[in-house]
Parts: sequence; structure tokens; C-alpha cells
Amino acid sequence: MTGLTTRLPARERRADGRGAAGPAGRVLRILALVGASAIFVYPFLWLVSASLKPSDQVFDNALLPRDWQFGNYTEIWEAVPLWTWIVNSVTVTLAAAVTVTISSALVAFGFAYFRFPGRNALFGLVLSTMMLPAVVLMVPQYLVWNELNLASSQVPLWAPNLFGSAFYIFLLRQFFLGVPRELFEAARIDGASYWTMFTRIALPLCRPALAVTFVFEVQAAWTDLVRPLIYLRDPDLFTVPRGLKAVLDQFGEGGELRWEIVCAASVVVTVPMIVVFLICQRHFTEGIATTGRKG
Repeated sequence: MTGLTTRLPARERRADGRGAAGPAGRVLRILALVGASAIFVYPFLWLVSASLKPSDQVFDNALLPRDWQFGNYTEIWEAVPLWTWIVNSVTVTLAAAVTVTISSALVAFGFAYFRFPGRNALFGLVLSTMMLPAVVLMVPQYLVWNELNLASSQVPLWAPNLFGSAFYIFLLRQFFLGVPRELFEAARIDGASYWTMFTRIALPLCRPALAVTFVFEVQAAWTDLVRPLIYLRDPDLFTVPRGLKAVLDQFGEGGELRWEIVCAASVVVTVPMIVVFLICQRHFTEGIATTGRKG
């Protein structure tokens, strides 16, 4: 007994992180986190700094400009219809995020709740679509939208999300499987329909996973360049990434070589994503953590 009692405190100290490492271990962890944060933050700080410099100082790698030039931001708003592109991106992004969240949740709930022959095989078939490279589908999808006379509109940028996404279906299914089945069975006994169970029980209990799906798709739709390059030809329909490509063509490669203008435009369109993440950070991290536990 004496030996056991003398060993317990040491184990407890190791369990809560205050064992042999002690303060030195905490300092090392903090330094590692600060170093990793600096690596990720530095490119954005460089971008902001370059957007505030004259043309001849953009690539001098100094984080503090010698000559501050705030007029770059005024010039970019006057040179291109940046506000129109931002509005287009917000519209497309919200449409894509809302549709894929709802459609993927419906399919995921079906796979999680209903028991039917071939369910696992069908779910495996859905997951297998993630193995197809996106470039393989570009030509067939374009032909479909062209037959519908929508190949020059913004519809192809978000309408495919009406059919869900294999990755989000997998993520949400794992979360739905963590909901006790007894809740649904009790609701069925009380006369609830499947739609009522989905909207009144499944969705409220799975808000973190829905938030993760929504934020993931917001980021994917906001930064998507390939599809706008394929479908958008009218500058008034450009989204932010497609507009940045036009800015790059005009002020960067083969243009006037005004890289500070390109950097200013990049900062303007990057800030909204940072704001979205800061607002949804709690739901985002909670959803990632709980989804991992419920897998």
C-alpha cells in the first residue's frame, strides 16, 4: 500500500501535464505554437504590406513599407467593378453553401436512419465518387449545362450542390449515427413523420456538423476559380476569384506591372473569409471535435 500511494501522485502529475516536463514543457509548446502561427500569418502580413507600397518597393520583403501608399485601395475600387464581383461571390457562395448543407444532410439522414438491403453498398458507391478527379467531370458537366442554355450563367457554380457532396454526406452521416436511435423511435410512436424527425430532432442535435459543412463550402465556393473560368464570360457576372484573374491580367502578368494593385485586391477579397472564420470559429472547432468522437 505504501508503494502504491507514493506512485499515485507522480502518475497524476504526468496525467495533467505537470510531471517531469513542468514549466519547461509548457514554454516549449508555446514557442512551437508561436512559431507555427508566424509561419502561417507571415504570407498574409507580407500581402498587406505589399498592398501599401509603391510599385518599386513591392518585392523588397520589408514588412513595414518605407513609403505608405494607401491610395492603392482607392485605385483598385476605381479600376475594376470589385463591388459587383463581391456581391456575385456572396450570392453564389451562399447559394452553394445552403444547398449543399441541406441536400447532404437529407441524404446523410437517410443513410443513418433507414435500414434497407444494399444500404452499405450504396453508401460505398456514394463515397467512391470522391475518387473521381474533378477534371474528369468538367466536359460532361459543361455539355449538360450547355444543353440547358445555362453555360454562360452563374447557375453551374452552385446548382450541382443540390445533389449533395460525398464528403459532406459522410461527415454528416457519422454525426447522425451518434444520435440515440431511441429518440427517433419515441418520435415515431408519437406519430411524428420522417420529415419531422429530420427537422425537429436530427438537425437541432447536429448543428456543429452542419456549421462545419456550411463553413467548408463557403470557403470552397468563395475561392473557386476553375468553374468561373469555364462558365463566366461577362465581367458583370464575375465572382471574386475570376475577377482577381482579370486584375492579374490587367495589372500583373503582361499588363501594367502594378503588383501593388493586385495585392490590394487580394487583401480586399481575403478579409471576408477571415471574418467568417472568426464568427464561426466556436461552431467550427466544436463540429470538428465532436465529429471525430462520433466516428
